[in-house]
Order: sequence, then structure tokens, then C-alpha cells
Amino acid sequence: MIIWINGAFGAGKTAAAQDLVELIPNSTLFDPEVIGRGLRHLLPQKHLDEVTDFQDLTIWRRLVVDTAAALLQEVGGVLVVPMTLLRQEYRDEIFGGLASRRIAVRHVLLAPAETILRARIANRPAEGSADVRQWAYEHIEPYRAALAGWLTGDAHPVDTSALTPYETAERIAEAVRTGDAGLCDIVQTPEPTSETLASGVLLFDEQDRVLLVDPTYKAGWEFPGGVVESGEAPARAGVREVAEETGIRLDSLPSLLLIDWEAPQPPGFGGMRLLFDGGRLDRAATERVLLPGPELRDCRFVTEQEASRLLPPVRYERLRWALRARRQGRPLYLEAGVPVG
Repeated sequence: MIIWINGAFGAGKTAAAQDLVELIPNSTLFDPEVIGRGLRHLLPQKHLDEVTDFQDLTIWRRLVVDTAAALLQEVGGVLVVPMTLLRQEYRDEIFGGLASRRIAVRHVLLAPAETILRARIANRPAEGSADVRQWAYEHIEPYRAALAGWLTGDAHPVDTSALTPYETAERIAEAVRTGDAGLCDIVQTPEPTSETLASGVLLFDEQDRVLLVDPTYKAGWEFPGGVVESGEAPARAGVREVAEETGIRLDSLPSLLLIDWEAPQPPGFGGMRLLFDGGRLDRAATERVLLPGPELRDCRFVTEQEASRLLPPVRYERLRWALRARRQGRPLYLEAGVPVG
């Protein structure tokens, strides 16, 4: 299990985390800041100059997940992670990656009053430079925005305005013990260990726009669908995934549009990707799409041009050929996004 302690810069996360590992038996402190500092020595300076925050580096987010999983495999027990996460898509990517490894996360938010927070930033120890304090001040506004949006609905809040770090740790330990800090509602999708067979379903609205979804458990826009389970027929897998993700229940099995062989690109294993035509939905059906929920952060019906700006290039090429197959009335076979035959 992981106890993720979130909050604004200067909220006292690290101090509370250090006390928390003393209160929870068989617990270990894991500070992802260590990974950020390490990347400053590993990545070319030109690459580092392109970002202002190491959280914007894909490699940092992936290493946080991989390191946490490796630590738990090595030492077991509980990891206590003090780390600010203010962007929902980064939270989803990291927590989704942990969930894919069957690692439970309890998300706690340290939420002192803003006046207290500003005073703590101003009174940081001498080793805290003016640049560090300015960084913390600049991130108060993004913290406010997250607090007004997704953050309070996701994490268990602890008002630390009048609490010492040890008292904060006691509150966190109690919230974990009683279940007030519940398990995060993130879909658990195991990472593949070999090639996979996946089915996607294209659904259209009355304007013939296609439905794209933004899953909580991985980065990037996608089609409704997912991995075909052992012994499951691909078309039925697509119907099942559509119902689980969107709440839309198709009355009949969708017809095949294309088969695309996806080449392995480490760390991915590739495999066969099938796209089916789920047909046109009426307005009542489109309004029944389930949002928000554990599966999706967002969804929208888009034109092909709009899809080109949302989908990664590989998925867009797959969509482009699937739409052509739909117009022509015959399925296509692709290898690495290129039609064959």
C-alpha cells in the first residue's frame, strides 16, 4: 500500500511523512524529489531546459511508478510518499500506473489555511533559498485551482493549520486505520507482459462525429475499448468495455472495421488491435455517457480533424483508416498502421 501525502508546496508534507513512518509499522519513506534530482544528472541540459518542472518529464512520472513498485517488492509493507500533485492528468497517470501493478493508494491532502501556508513558506529554514520560496508562492494559485476542482473530491483532507507535524501524522494514521482515507477509485489495468489483443469500438453521434475518451488509468485520448480477456471473443470484449467505460449498452455485436498489427516498442509489447463499428447513437444515448467515473476523465464527440489533434499519431492513423473502411463498407488489414494487400 502507498499513503500519498499531497498538498501545496510548504504544507508540511515531508515533516509529517517522516513522523508517519514512525507511527506505522513496516513503513518506508519514498520521496520522489530524489528522482527529480537524479534526472538533473542523467538528462542532457538541453532536454532539461525544455521544462520548468521535472513533473512535466514523462520519464519522471514513469520512474516514480517503477521505483515505488520496486521498493515495495524489495521491502514490502507501506510506502509513505510526500509529493505535491496539482495536475489531475499526472495524478491519473501515476496512480493508474500503480493500480496496474495492483498497488493500493490512499490519497491524503494537507490543507492548511492559505494565510498559514504563506507564513510557513516565508519562515522556511535558512537552507531554503529565495528561489525556492518564490517557487512555492507561484504554485499557490495552481493549488487553489486544483482545490476548487478535482483535488478535494479525490483526496482525504486534513486541516493542518493548528497541527504540528507529529499531530498531522497522527491524523493521517487514524484516517488510514478507520478507512476515512479510502482507496483511490482508479481502474486496475495490469500492464501486459507479452503481446496483447485489444478491441476498440467507434461510436458516432447524429452528426457523424466519433466518440473519444480520456481514460483515468493511462495518458492520452483513446477509443472506447480495451484488452480482450482470455477466452473472450474480440467483438464481445469491445461491447463489454464500452459498457464499463461509458455506460452505453450496445444492442448487437459491432461489425469489424480494421485489424492493425502494432509493432513492439519497448517498454510496450505491441500486438493485434481491432476496431469495430458501434454505429450511430441517438441524442438520448449520447447524453447517458457516464462521467465522471473511475474509468474516464473526459469524453467528447469529435470530427476527424479534431481527432488528429487529440490522438497520438499511431491511434489517429488507425482511426483514419477505420473511417475509410466504414465509408467503403469493407474491413482493412494493417501492419504498423499501413494497409496491406
